[in-house]
Amino acid sequence: MQDVASLVAGAREGRPRAVARLISLVEGASPQLREVMAALAPLTGNAYVVGLTGAPGVGKSTSTSALVTAYRRQGRRVGVLAVDPSSPFSGGALLGDRVRMSDHASDPGVYIRSMATRGHLGGLAWAAPQAIRVLDAAGCDVVLVETVGVGQSEVEVASQADTSVVLLAPGMGDGIQAAKAGILEIGDVYVVNKADRDGADATARELNHMLGLGESRRPGDWRPPVVKTVASRGEGLDEVVEALEKHRAWMEERGVLASRRVARASREVETIAVTALRARIADLHGDRRLSALAERIVAGDLDPYRAADSLVEALAES
Repeated sequence: MQDVASLVAGAREGRPRAVARLISLVEGASPQLREVMAALAPLTGNAYVVGLTGAPGVGKSTSTSALVTAYRRQGRRVGVLAVDPSSPFSGGALLGDRVRMSDHASDPGVYIRSMATRGHLGGLAWAAPQAIRVLDAAGCDVVLVETVGVGQSEVEVASQADTSVVLLAPGMGDGIQAAKAGILEIGDVYVVNKADRDGADATARELNHMLGLGESRRPGDWRPPVVKTVASRGEGLDEVVEALEKHRAWMEERGVLASRRVARASREVETIAVTALRARIADLHGDRRLSALAERIVAGDLDPYRAADSLVEALAES
Protein backbone atom coordinates (compact mmCIF):
# COMPACT_ATOMS: atom_id res chain seq x y z
CA MET A 1 0.00 0.00 0.00
CA GLN A 2 1.23 3.46 -0.92
CA ASP A 3 1.39 6.33 1.58
CA VAL A 4 -1.05 8.60 -0.26
CA ALA A 5 -0.39 11.65 1.92
CA SER A 6 3.36 11.43 1.23
CA LEU A 7 2.76 10.97 -2.50
CA VAL A 8 0.48 14.01 -2.64
CA ALA A 9 3.01 16.09 -0.70
CA GLY A 10 5.77 14.95 -3.05
CA ALA A 11 3.67 15.81 -6.10
CA ARG A 12 3.02 19.29 -4.72
CA GLU A 13 6.79 19.72 -4.36
CA GLY A 14 7.23 18.82 -8.03
CA ARG A 15 8.75 15.37 -7.55
CA PRO A 16 8.22 13.44 -10.81
CA ARG A 17 8.31 10.04 -9.10
CA ALA A 18 5.43 11.00 -6.79
CA VAL A 19 3.36 12.25 -9.74
CA ALA A 20 4.11 9.06 -11.66
CA ARG A 21 3.00 6.86 -8.76
CA LEU A 22 -0.24 8.79 -8.32
CA ILE A 23 -1.08 8.45 -12.02
CA SER A 24 -0.20 4.75 -11.86
CA LEU A 25 -2.71 4.35 -9.04
CA VAL A 26 -5.27 6.05 -11.28
CA GLU A 27 -4.50 3.91 -14.34
CA GLY A 28 -4.54 0.71 -12.32
CA ALA A 29 -7.90 1.56 -10.68
CA SER A 30 -6.19 1.01 -7.34
CA PRO A 31 -8.30 0.40 -4.20
CA GLN A 32 -6.57 3.56 -2.93
CA LEU A 33 -8.02 5.65 -5.77
CA ARG A 34 -10.79 7.07 -3.61
CA GLU A 35 -8.24 8.15 -1.00
CA VAL A 36 -6.09 9.74 -3.71
CA MET A 37 -8.98 11.72 -5.21
CA ALA A 38 -10.14 12.88 -1.77
CA ALA A 39 -6.64 14.15 -0.99
CA LEU A 40 -6.32 15.93 -4.35
CA ALA A 41 -9.76 17.57 -4.42
CA PRO A 42 -8.85 20.74 -2.43
CA LEU A 43 -5.70 21.22 -4.52
CA THR A 44 -7.26 21.31 -8.00
CA GLY A 45 -8.97 23.86 -10.23
CA ASN A 46 -5.95 25.96 -11.21
CA ALA A 47 -4.58 24.28 -14.35
CA TYR A 48 -5.64 25.35 -17.83
CA VAL A 49 -6.43 22.16 -19.77
CA VAL A 50 -5.79 22.25 -23.53
CA GLY A 51 -6.77 19.29 -25.70
CA LEU A 52 -5.01 18.66 -29.01
CA THR A 53 -6.71 16.45 -31.55
CA GLY A 54 -6.56 15.67 -35.24
CA ALA A 55 -6.09 12.88 -37.74
CA PRO A 56 -2.90 10.80 -37.67
CA GLY A 57 0.04 12.47 -39.37
CA VAL A 58 -0.88 16.11 -38.78
CA GLY A 59 1.93 16.57 -36.26
CA LYS A 60 0.20 16.40 -32.89
CA SER A 61 3.25 15.25 -30.94
CA THR A 62 5.52 17.78 -32.63
CA SER A 63 2.98 20.55 -32.01
CA THR A 64 2.57 19.50 -28.38
CA SER A 65 6.34 19.59 -27.86
CA ALA A 66 6.55 23.02 -29.49
CA LEU A 67 3.72 24.31 -27.28
CA VAL A 68 5.59 23.06 -24.21
CA THR A 69 8.58 25.10 -25.34
CA ALA A 70 6.42 28.19 -25.86
CA TYR A 71 4.81 27.90 -22.42
CA ARG A 72 8.14 27.21 -20.72
CA ARG A 73 9.50 30.43 -22.19
CA GLN A 74 6.73 32.14 -20.21
CA GLY A 75 7.89 30.35 -17.05
CA ARG A 76 4.83 28.12 -16.76
CA ARG A 77 4.90 24.57 -15.45
CA VAL A 78 3.47 22.19 -18.03
CA GLY A 79 2.00 18.71 -17.78
CA VAL A 80 1.48 16.55 -20.84
CA LEU A 81 -0.82 13.55 -21.13
CA ALA A 82 -0.01 11.82 -24.40
CA VAL A 83 -2.68 9.20 -25.07
CA ASP A 84 -1.44 6.41 -27.31
CA PRO A 85 -2.87 3.26 -28.91
CA SER A 86 -2.71 0.19 -26.71
CA SER A 87 -0.45 -2.77 -27.31
CA PRO A 88 -2.63 -5.84 -27.98
CA PHE A 89 -0.18 -7.85 -25.89
CA SER A 90 0.67 -5.79 -22.83
CA GLY A 91 -2.15 -3.23 -22.89
CA GLY A 92 0.48 -0.51 -22.56
CA ALA A 93 1.05 2.53 -24.74
CA LEU A 94 2.67 1.63 -28.06
CA LEU A 95 4.44 4.99 -28.37
CA GLY A 96 5.31 5.25 -24.69
CA ASP A 97 8.85 6.51 -25.26
CA ARG A 98 7.55 9.84 -26.65
CA VAL A 99 10.75 10.29 -28.65
CA ARG A 100 9.55 13.54 -30.16
CA MET A 101 9.23 15.12 -26.69
CA SER A 102 12.65 13.99 -25.47
CA ASP A 103 13.90 17.60 -25.53
CA HIS A 104 11.88 18.25 -22.37
CA ALA A 105 12.81 15.06 -20.51
CA SER A 106 15.33 16.78 -18.24
CA ASP A 107 13.23 19.90 -17.59
CA PRO A 108 11.91 19.85 -13.99
CA GLY A 109 9.12 22.22 -15.06
CA VAL A 110 7.66 19.67 -17.47
CA TYR A 111 5.96 16.37 -16.68
CA ILE A 112 5.17 14.03 -19.60
CA ARG A 113 3.10 10.89 -19.24
CA SER A 114 1.99 8.42 -21.90
CA MET A 115 -1.33 6.70 -21.29
CA ALA A 116 -2.81 3.80 -23.21
CA THR A 117 -6.40 3.94 -24.46
CA ARG A 118 -6.87 0.25 -23.52
CA GLY A 119 -9.72 -0.07 -25.98
CA HIS A 120 -11.50 3.09 -24.87
CA LEU A 121 -13.17 4.82 -27.83
CA GLY A 122 -13.13 8.54 -28.42
CA GLY A 123 -9.39 9.11 -28.49
CA LEU A 124 -8.80 9.34 -24.72
CA ALA A 125 -7.81 6.91 -22.00
CA TRP A 126 -10.60 6.16 -19.50
CA ALA A 127 -8.37 7.39 -16.66
CA ALA A 128 -7.60 10.74 -18.32
CA PRO A 129 -9.91 12.91 -16.13
CA GLN A 130 -8.29 11.66 -12.91
CA ALA A 131 -4.79 11.94 -14.41
CA ILE A 132 -5.53 15.55 -15.37
CA ARG A 133 -6.55 16.14 -11.75
CA VAL A 134 -3.21 14.72 -10.53
CA LEU A 135 -1.23 17.09 -12.78
CA ASP A 136 -3.44 20.01 -11.72
CA ALA A 137 -2.83 19.27 -8.05
CA ALA A 138 0.89 18.85 -8.73
CA GLY A 139 1.10 22.52 -9.65
CA CYS A 140 1.00 22.43 -13.44
CA ASP A 141 -0.17 25.76 -14.84
CA VAL A 142 -1.07 24.18 -18.18
CA VAL A 143 -2.02 20.57 -18.96
CA LEU A 144 -1.77 19.55 -22.61
CA VAL A 145 -3.79 16.45 -23.53
CA GLU A 146 -2.69 14.97 -26.83
CA THR A 147 -5.15 12.38 -28.10
CA VAL A 148 -4.50 9.17 -29.95
CA GLY A 149 -5.43 10.37 -33.45
CA VAL A 150 -8.26 8.17 -34.65
CA GLY A 151 -10.08 10.50 -37.02
CA GLN A 152 -13.58 11.91 -36.85
CA SER A 153 -14.68 9.89 -33.82
CA GLU A 154 -11.97 11.61 -31.78
CA VAL A 155 -14.22 14.23 -30.28
CA GLU A 156 -14.19 13.22 -26.63
CA VAL A 157 -11.29 15.57 -25.96
CA ALA A 158 -13.75 18.47 -26.19
CA SER A 159 -15.50 17.18 -23.08
CA GLN A 160 -12.25 16.96 -21.09
CA ALA A 161 -10.49 20.19 -22.05
CA ASP A 162 -11.08 23.85 -21.29
CA THR A 163 -9.97 24.65 -24.85
CA SER A 164 -9.85 22.24 -27.78
CA VAL A 165 -7.28 22.63 -30.54
CA VAL A 166 -7.93 20.84 -33.84
CA LEU A 167 -4.85 20.27 -35.99
CA LEU A 168 -4.92 19.76 -39.74
CA ALA A 169 -2.28 19.58 -42.46
CA PRO A 170 -2.42 20.38 -46.17
CA GLY A 171 -2.65 17.51 -48.60
CA MET A 172 -4.24 15.07 -46.14
CA GLY A 173 -7.86 15.26 -47.25
CA ASP A 174 -8.73 17.72 -44.52
CA GLY A 175 -10.56 19.91 -47.02
CA ILE A 176 -13.10 17.15 -47.49
CA GLN A 177 -13.31 16.61 -43.73
CA ALA A 178 -14.11 20.29 -43.24
CA ALA A 179 -17.52 19.73 -44.83
CA LYS A 180 -18.41 16.85 -42.52
CA ALA A 181 -19.78 16.62 -39.01
CA GLY A 182 -17.46 15.35 -36.30
CA ILE A 183 -13.97 16.38 -35.44
CA LEU A 184 -14.14 19.76 -37.16
CA GLU A 185 -17.11 20.89 -35.08
CA ILE A 186 -15.36 20.74 -31.72
CA GLY A 187 -12.48 23.19 -32.15
CA ASP A 188 -12.00 26.41 -30.24
CA VAL A 189 -8.75 27.01 -32.12
CA TYR A 190 -7.80 25.47 -35.49
CA VAL A 191 -4.19 24.97 -36.49
CA VAL A 192 -2.99 24.24 -40.00
CA ASN A 193 0.39 22.63 -39.31
CA LYS A 194 3.12 21.97 -41.89
CA ALA A 195 2.26 25.34 -43.39
CA ASP A 196 5.45 25.28 -45.46
CA ARG A 197 3.79 22.71 -47.73
CA ASP A 198 1.82 23.49 -50.85
CA GLY A 199 -1.86 23.92 -50.19
CA ALA A 200 -1.56 25.34 -46.66
CA ASP A 201 -3.11 28.68 -47.62
CA ALA A 202 -5.95 26.91 -49.44
CA THR A 203 -6.61 24.69 -46.40
CA ALA A 204 -6.73 27.74 -44.11
CA ARG A 205 -9.08 29.57 -46.48
CA GLU A 206 -11.39 26.59 -46.70
CA LEU A 207 -11.44 26.24 -42.95
CA ASN A 208 -12.34 29.89 -42.50
CA HIS A 209 -15.03 29.51 -45.14
CA MET A 210 -16.54 26.45 -43.45
CA LEU A 211 -16.45 28.15 -40.06
CA GLY A 212 -18.23 31.12 -41.61
CA LEU A 213 -20.98 28.80 -42.84
CA GLY A 214 -21.46 27.35 -39.37
CA GLU A 215 -24.02 28.27 -36.78
CA SER A 216 -24.94 31.92 -36.68
CA ARG A 217 -23.00 33.75 -33.98
CA ARG A 218 -24.24 36.61 -31.91
CA PRO A 219 -22.09 39.66 -31.23
CA GLY A 220 -19.48 38.72 -28.63
CA ASP A 221 -19.59 34.99 -29.40
CA TRP A 222 -16.28 33.23 -29.88
CA ARG A 223 -15.18 32.72 -33.45
CA PRO A 224 -12.49 30.03 -33.68
CA PRO A 225 -9.32 31.44 -35.25
CA VAL A 226 -7.26 29.56 -37.84
CA VAL A 227 -3.51 29.68 -37.19
CA LYS A 228 -0.79 28.39 -39.53
CA THR A 229 2.30 26.75 -38.01
CA VAL A 230 5.42 24.80 -38.85
CA ALA A 231 5.73 23.02 -35.52
CA SER A 232 8.94 21.21 -36.44
CA ARG A 233 10.66 24.62 -36.62
CA GLY A 234 8.65 26.26 -33.85
CA GLU A 235 7.06 28.71 -36.27
CA GLY A 236 3.62 30.09 -35.41
CA LEU A 237 3.45 28.57 -31.92
CA ASP A 238 3.49 31.94 -30.16
CA GLU A 239 0.41 32.82 -32.23
CA VAL A 240 -1.25 29.59 -31.08
CA VAL A 241 -0.52 30.42 -27.43
CA GLU A 242 -1.93 33.92 -27.99
CA ALA A 243 -5.12 32.43 -29.47
CA LEU A 244 -5.41 30.07 -26.50
CA GLU A 245 -5.01 32.90 -24.02
CA LYS A 246 -7.62 34.97 -25.82
CA HIS A 247 -10.05 32.05 -25.68
CA ARG A 248 -9.38 31.53 -21.99
CA ALA A 249 -9.96 35.23 -21.26
CA TRP A 250 -13.17 35.16 -23.30
CA MET A 251 -14.43 32.12 -21.35
CA GLU A 252 -13.57 33.62 -17.98
CA GLU A 253 -15.27 36.90 -18.84
CA ARG A 254 -18.55 35.18 -19.79
CA GLY A 255 -18.55 32.36 -17.23
CA VAL A 256 -18.06 29.75 -19.95
CA LEU A 257 -14.94 28.29 -18.32
CA ALA A 258 -16.73 27.61 -15.05
CA SER A 259 -19.72 26.03 -16.82
CA ARG A 260 -17.45 23.80 -18.90
CA ARG A 261 -15.68 22.58 -15.79
CA VAL A 262 -18.97 21.87 -14.01
CA ALA A 263 -20.16 19.89 -17.04
CA ARG A 264 -16.86 18.00 -17.06
CA ALA A 265 -17.22 17.11 -13.38
CA SER A 266 -20.83 16.02 -13.98
CA ARG A 267 -19.75 13.61 -16.73
CA GLU A 268 -17.00 12.25 -14.53
CA VAL A 269 -19.41 11.56 -11.65
CA GLU A 270 -21.84 9.94 -14.09
CA THR A 271 -19.09 7.71 -15.51
CA ILE A 272 -18.00 6.59 -12.04
CA ALA A 273 -21.59 5.86 -11.03
CA VAL A 274 -22.35 3.92 -14.21
CA THR A 275 -19.14 1.92 -13.81
CA ALA A 276 -20.12 1.02 -10.26
CA LEU A 277 -23.60 -0.03 -11.38
CA ARG A 278 -22.16 -2.20 -14.15
CA ALA A 279 -19.92 -3.90 -11.63
CA ARG A 280 -22.90 -4.64 -9.41
CA ILE A 281 -24.91 -5.97 -12.36
CA ALA A 282 -21.97 -8.17 -13.37
CA ASP A 283 -22.07 -9.67 -9.86
CA LEU A 284 -25.62 -10.86 -10.63
CA HIS A 285 -24.51 -13.13 -13.49
CA GLY A 286 -25.41 -16.60 -12.33
CA ASP A 287 -27.70 -15.15 -9.67
CA ARG A 288 -31.09 -16.87 -9.56
CA ARG A 289 -32.96 -13.54 -9.67
CA LEU A 290 -31.48 -12.63 -13.03
CA SER A 291 -32.07 -16.12 -14.41
CA ALA A 292 -35.68 -16.04 -13.25
CA LEU A 293 -36.28 -12.71 -15.03
CA ALA A 294 -34.67 -14.06 -18.20
CA GLU A 295 -36.87 -17.17 -18.11
CA ARG A 296 -40.02 -15.04 -17.79
CA ILE A 297 -38.92 -12.96 -20.84
CA VAL A 298 -38.40 -16.10 -22.90
CA ALA A 299 -41.80 -17.42 -21.78
CA GLY A 300 -43.47 -14.18 -22.83
CA ASP A 301 -44.63 -13.36 -19.31
CA LEU A 302 -42.43 -10.29 -19.00
CA ASP A 303 -40.89 -7.70 -21.34
CA PRO A 304 -37.20 -6.77 -21.00
CA TYR A 305 -37.94 -3.21 -19.87
CA ARG A 306 -40.03 -4.34 -16.91
CA ALA A 307 -37.40 -6.94 -16.17
CA ALA A 308 -34.73 -4.23 -16.14
CA ASP A 309 -36.89 -2.12 -13.81
CA SER A 310 -37.12 -5.08 -11.46
CA LEU A 311 -33.36 -5.51 -11.60
CA VAL A 312 -32.77 -1.83 -10.79
CA GLU A 313 -35.17 -2.07 -7.84
CA ALA A 314 -33.33 -5.13 -6.59
CA LEU A 315 -29.98 -3.34 -6.83
CA ALA A 316 -31.38 -0.32 -4.99
CA GLU A 317 -32.61 -2.51 -2.12
CA SER A 318 -29.39 -4.54 -1.85
